[in-house]
Amino acid sequence: MLRSLFRQIVFCCCGWLIGFGPGAFSAAEESPQSLTPSPRDVLTAAQWRDVDRSIDRGLDYLAMQQQADGSFQTPATGQPGVTSLCVLAYLSRGHLPGVGPHGERLERAIEFVLTTQREDGMFSLVEPEPRHVHDGASHAGNYNHAIAGLMLGEVYGMTGPKLRERIKQAIPRGLEFLRRQQTRPKRNPDEKGGWRYIRQRQAIDADLSVTSWQLMFMRSARNAEFDVPKEWIDDAMAYIRRCFNHRQGTFAYSTHRSYGLVTPGIVGGGIVSLSLGGEHETEIAQLAGQKVLKYSFARYNTSSYPYHYGAYYCSQAMFQLGGDYWRQFYPKMSRALMENQHRDGSWDRENFNNGDYFGRCYTTSLSVLALTPAYQLLPIYQR
Repeated sequence: MLRSLFRQIVFCCCGWLIGFGPGAFSAAEESPQSLTPSPRDVLTAAQWRDVDRSIDRGLDYLAMQQQADGSFQTPATGQPGVTSLCVLAYLSRGHLPGVGPHGERLERAIEFVLTTQREDGMFSLVEPEPRHVHDGASHAGNYNHAIAGLMLGEVYGMTGPKLRERIKQAIPRGLEFLRRQQTRPKRNPDEKGGWRYIRQRQAIDADLSVTSWQLMFMRSARNAEFDVPKEWIDDAMAYIRRCFNHRQGTFAYSTHRSYGLVTPGIVGGGIVSLSLGGEHETEIAQLAGQKVLKYSFARYNTSSYPYHYGAYYCSQAMFQLGGDYWRQFYPKMSRALMENQHRDGSWDRENFNNGDYFGRCYTTSLSVLALTPAYQLLPIYQR
């Protein structure tokens, strides 16, 4: 509890210098004795102020999209995942529940997420279909669940007593559901420790994309001092490592050869997962980082992969790797996002197969999160 209180004090003291973030400081304001490289060194102070303005415009857009029930606009099967991403976007800029211009908005969003928890502990607004449906709750269910759990772990200790008590009851139930999904029988032993969709009978029973989010939920909950057995995390980390394709030198979607898709989101998710386990300096993390640098995020939303999802994960990954990885990645990516932001503050829907299904609140929250790693205000992503 002391850790949660400390985190609340830190956020309250620094988060409300809105203007806080890398753009709030210039090189001239730093101590002349400071020789330690800083993440903000990759842009000038003026450029960071442009980033600040872009983020704030994105958050203003999201504010206009909040519904009467506290959710942020997206199809029902994308809830509460998209609403949770929007909350995380506000937190990453230093906004807090119950405080300041967005405080009441965040409390209503958190309350909405809590209302979506089902009797079995799963966070999902819609009951998963009896059989797998691509854009249905059976497909998005484990994403919704993990992203909601991640958000609740991050805000725990930042809310008032009543809301905090509700979160305290919800997270353990969510973790129990998560573990039941993790230990479902797997036809391939290599898939032990991983997660897949809620209901499906395809060739694989686990994939890196779903698993990365579950790992973040567990790590956030553990950081907030909830009981998350080490075995659960170790099982997930072992699966993540098995998804590394040594022949290609990067992470793949799954351990199955027929499902070896490689995209920026997959590669970035693998690196972030390793970083959560303190393994960002390992050889496979470094090799995967080199792969990320080969993707061109300067070409906005025109590639054969989900652009905003990839930008989010790769930005977090490159920040964790630091050094030349961050220096080569962030300026180009951030410039592309800012140049392609709409006047209303939003970003395009994903230009990828059915990736546009979840709408602009989804892509706008991901874009904000891609721009804010250097702010270091979300505990889960702190290096």
